Amino acid sequence: MHHTLARARRTFAAAGLVAACAVLPSAPLSSAAPSSGTALRTAAAAGGCDVLAPGASAAAEAAVRAACSQLGVWYSWGGGHGPQPGATYGQVDPTDPASNHDPERRGFDCSGLVRYAYAQATGEDILNGTANSQYHSSRVTARFGAGQGTGPLLPGDLLGWGGANSIHHIAVYLGAGKMVEARQSGTHVMVSDVRLGGDYNGAVRIGGSPAPSGTFSTWGTDVWTHVEPSTTSARVSKFAGPTRVKVGCQKHAQLVEADGYRNDAWSYLPDYQAWITNIYIQGPAWLDGVPTCA
Repeated sequence: MHHTLARARRTFAAAGLVAACAVLPSAPLSSAAPSSGTALRTAAAAGGCDVLAPGASAAAEAAVRAACSQLGVWYSWGGGHGPQPGATYGQVDPTDPASNHDPERRGFDCSGLVRYAYAQATGEDILNGTANSQYHSSRVTARFGAGQGTGPLLPGDLLGWGGANSIHHIAVYLGAGKMVEARQSGTHVMVSDVRLGGDYNGAVRIGGSPAPSGTFSTWGTDVWTHVEPSTTSARVSKFAGPTRVKVGCQKHAQLVEADGYRNDAWSYLPDYQAWITNIYIQGPAWLDGVPTCA
């Protein structure tokens, strides 16, 4: 999702930066020992970790089952960010005393688990990065605001917590209000109820292929384009749901407030000969790789 003016691009993670999950509101911690192999799959089934609703793509369902296969593996800060997707020993998070044993624990942090799940599902390492970079990946094909709850979500969608361009935690939706996550140090990969309060930011849906250069996806429902970069100008086209669009250029114009976001950036869509506020285009507030309109 996107975009306040504060969502202007920031380099959130340099190469090799640990993709950590912040300590989250407390919940009963699991004391179970890590599992492996067949025991993991048995634990996943026993823990209700599976595709719990219809409608998801085959890749998304495979990602759910890959994440569920790791049920019971340690949370480990920085785990899962080795050269290849998969559990690794973690690091000490200087802000979290509970992580002191993470260098001894082979496991995943939140984004490490998501990376592994989609690598197993697609055969490609398509989400190698932080929770924030995964949430804003070019592989995102649909985006859902926090206010939409879990109603429009499908298994395999990724739920994110944090600010506009500072997502600090990410989890895989199962359906039926449940998710699988690597939550925080001292716990194991677990099934949880979706937490819609606090700094829950929304969810994204992952596709198999990145968008062509200069092509982005809109989000939201019944989103109008306009003749000029202003909501008071005449309407041109309405996007009933997420739509792939070619963006020719972008410029600063009318400041728009919508769906909890503020942004003065507008994009010109040459195929529609119309403008759309960048609030409804997936990506940062000022789109990467798109030139400024003359």
